[in-house]
Amino acid sequence: MHTARFTLDPAFTVGEVNPRLFGSFVEHLGRCVYTGIFEPGHPAADEAGLRTDVLELVRELGVTAVRYPGGNFVSGYKWEDSVGPAESRPRRLDLAWHSTETNRFGLSEYIDFLRKIGPQAEPMMAINLGTRGVAEALELQEYANHPQGTALSEQRIAHGDKDPFGIGLWCLGNEMDGPWQTGHKTAEEYGRVAAETARAMRQIDPKVELVACGSSSQSMPTFAEWEATVLKETYDLVDYISLHAYYWPENGDTDSFLASAVDMESFIENVVATADHVGARLKSKKKINLSFDEWNVWYLPEWEEHAKTFEQDDWPEAPRLLEDNYSVTDAVVFGSLLIALLRHADRVTVACLAQLVNVIAPIMTEPGGPAWRQTTFFPFAQAARYGRGQVLDVRVDSPTYETKKYGEADLLHATAVRADDGTVTVFAVNRGRTDALPLEVALNGLDLTSVVEHSALADADPDARNTLDDPERVAPHPVEGTALTDGTLTAVLEPLSWNVIRLA
Repeated sequence: MHTARFTLDPAFTVGEVNPRLFGSFVEHLGRCVYTGIFEPGHPAADEAGLRTDVLELVRELGVTAVRYPGGNFVSGYKWEDSVGPAESRPRRLDLAWHSTETNRFGLSEYIDFLRKIGPQAEPMMAINLGTRGVAEALELQEYANHPQGTALSEQRIAHGDKDPFGIGLWCLGNEMDGPWQTGHKTAEEYGRVAAETARAMRQIDPKVELVACGSSSQSMPTFAEWEATVLKETYDLVDYISLHAYYWPENGDTDSFLASAVDMESFIENVVATADHVGARLKSKKKINLSFDEWNVWYLPEWEEHAKTFEQDDWPEAPRLLEDNYSVTDAVVFGSLLIALLRHADRVTVACLAQLVNVIAPIMTEPGGPAWRQTTFFPFAQAARYGRGQVLDVRVDSPTYETKKYGEADLLHATAVRADDGTVTVFAVNRGRTDALPLEVALNGLDLTSVVEHSALADADPDARNTLDDPERVAPHPVEGTALTDGTLTAVLEPLSWNVIRLA
């Protein structure tokens, strides 16, 4: 067996991990909200209808910023529908997901949900720039954030929310480059309305943080040109440009699927290059950071086939949509995507796993029944817990393998994070499907003497999953034999595995 190697040295770092890197996403799509986080009448529901069993899992998962209410949904969203007495809120057709939206869960309920998660949970509100514009954005901002004394702030107070919501992070629309988006725009059209909205919102609050829409994927025909055009209009007005990416095994090509993070890292680096090019042309010292506010494994072709079956006259409430059941293989790819985000923590300072519950999610629920963890739950929870601090620069010397999509790829994908107390956590994926991978890590200038823990998510059956009938089939397990001797860490990574090695 060939050995993979890298060196860790505190003198060589990538950057500090922003807690927002462990954000998530709640969209009015399928059962994410209804019978997901919100189910009045459920045995575990609190007085507000929030499922306390789900809240416990969300806290365990460790999510921070939670993007809301979409996604594609937001491009037809009327925020006014989502406030006031729930029984008086209008029912609307949701064009994005061919569903009926009841608006029983709205803006106040979203803020209540975040407050019950805990102080680490932060609102990240998306604005409708598809069918609406500057005026509606300002009205929403005033309703949500102004303390009192104006028509809209007093309306919020009359609705039972005396304290402002304190929303500081806003998305200026969603995927406006996509022809599927209600109100789809050209880069020039979107750039102008985004700039106008940003400028106006900063008149209310100069400290507001704003995310401009980047490309919906690196494969979009307008990629990079879109970012350059939008940032030319908005560079001095926004703080972030967004990225969205989903991965699945195309035509059963598992080897390429396992190397999906190759594409994610390329995407990040290309957007950074484009943003910095615009900054250079504008002679600006400002750096635009990246908000990777949709990412996940998603079996998109299955959704596209399902969408063809929609009955034109059928607009169901909270149908079962995008309820992918994730395997061990999916979880390993998912962990590798987390590693890619951490490896670029200097510029990716917001990231949102799409989504939180039921819809391509780490948490699943059954109406009236239990909630459970998918395989992807574990890498996220471990990264959110132990991936805090300085990301160390990891450059692997690894055996490689051939992929159809990405050419030669490393078997080892890894990063490491040094916490404020000096402890180090190594996150590592072995992409090899059949062979274990020996690992050696040289530790320079790090006062580390012991292996606290080595856990792995792996299974003899790469298709093993957690289900309603067997919700604990897959979980991380301890790995024996990992050692730290004379400044060198040695370990063996199981085939097709996500690994967390904690050192102190």
